[in-house]
Amino acid sequence: MVDPIRSLLATGTKLWLDSIDPDLVRSNRAMGATGATSNPIIVADLLATGRFDGDLERLTDDDHSDEEIAWLMTDKLVREAQAVFLPVHKETGGNDGYVSFELDPLLEDPRSNLPQQQRVSEYVRLARQWSEGHQNRMIKVPATPAGLAALEEIVANGATVNVTLIFSMRQYQQARDAVWRGAQRRNDLNGFKSVYSIFVSRLDVYTEKAVPQLSPAAQGMVGILNAKRIWAENQRFWAERPTPLHQEMVFASTGTKKPSDAPWKYVEAFAGSDIQTNPPATNEAVAGSGRTFTRQVDQLPPAAVVEEIDREVDMVKLEATLMEEGISKFADPQKRLLALVAKKRTALA
Repeated sequence: MVDPIRSLLATGTKLWLDSIDPDLVRSNRAMGATGATSNPIIVADLLATGRFDGDLERLTDDDHSDEEIAWLMTDKLVREAQAVFLPVHKETGGNDGYVSFELDPLLEDPRSNLPQQQRVSEYVRLARQWSEGHQNRMIKVPATPAGLAALEEIVANGATVNVTLIFSMRQYQQARDAVWRGAQRRNDLNGFKSVYSIFVSRLDVYTEKAVPQLSPAAQGMVGILNAKRIWAENQRFWAERPTPLHQEMVFASTGTKKPSDAPWKYVEAFAGSDIQTNPPATNEAVAGSGRTFTRQVDQLPPAAVVEEIDREVDMVKLEATLMEEGISKFADPQKRLLALVAKKRTALA
């Protein structure tokens, strides 16, 4: 009988879980997942279940602020996931087994209107604070102007980074070049690891609304084409600058948004290399698909589809639109998390 997850892993794909739910971390590790990622939405959803009220009550009794409680709980959940994946980290010599920790999204809140340099300085400070003493924690830094400006210093200081909120080749190249500059400032490249999270499904949601003239063959393929091109560029760049550990792409936002799409649409398209961070429901759908996955990450869509997408889709406009939406989606969940902690504090008191 076909084991779809096993066949996916056999292509060379690394499977990371888009959750730090302790139960899901354990079950997905048993399924073959070798890492995980976190964000404020995930943390807020976990705290809302009531499963962690005991921890919240203890932190409240210790007179922590809402913000301190939110970060202490995030740190706790990420640490617990790290412990599950630490054996993978050791077995692979640092190439895998990571859990991502997202820096404060409120630095990007447009309503706070923080000066650029202040945001950059805070990213550098927080990266040092939350990475210190951790073997298999990745610091998640957004590919915003401030995040990109902070990357060189963060990497030079020794942090392992996951650059997130990437929608375009331009963002990827800026992030990668900053990371490489920072790496070259280290005493050596041993332990240097970076990954670049390219968002996929959001591009196809965008083009369905903003570029309705795309043919049925091209509509829904923009995210795949864009990510595969960035993956190929990443392969080329690091092949010319060999490092002890692999510098990889993360295919993120791999859950399908259209009911008519197979849940494994993006999983299948990127099978064969690097990392996929899949939502729990996507992993469950893949596991139950009965499919045998084969390498497709280096296969572009038909030439006519590629030519149509290049002609019809303005990638500069796409990036600007998705970044504006992305920054809002980045900051708002942290506010929701803080509001939830405040509500829990009142209820538990």
